[in-house]
Amino acid sequence: MGKGTKLYSIFFNTCPRCQQGSFFAVSNPYNLKRFDEMNPQCACCGERFEREPGYYTGALYVSYAYYTALIVGCFIVMEVLLAMELGYFLAILISLIILLTPVVFRLARLTWINFFISYDAHKPTHCP
Repeated sequence: MGKGTKLYSIFFNTCPRCQQGSFFAVSNPYNLKRFDEMNPQCACCGERFEREPGYYTGALYVSYAYYTALIVGCFIVMEVLLAMELGYFLAILISLIILLTPVVFRLARLTWINFFISYDAHKPTHCP
């Protein structure tokens, strides 16, 4: 997963255009006071992250897909392979969903903006 791929931008919290500047203001998703705070634009290339009102509504569908994959994966591992009781399965699943909410929120937003912005190796950067 090298620089220049969309996965690099998504997993390393970087600007989708130059892949150098940070997308979110803080890199720790578990800083619960600021986990959703985005930079208004890239500090390196100037790409605007705040596109228009309602732009990130589509990220809800992406997070739905991530949660569906998590639930199906947990079901296969815990119910089919480990034959875990339903009560334990639900307790673990609900705990996982709560713990992963900040991470999935960020992944969904980064995935959504990466649908529409591609990497540009020739984009002028002025990183501090």
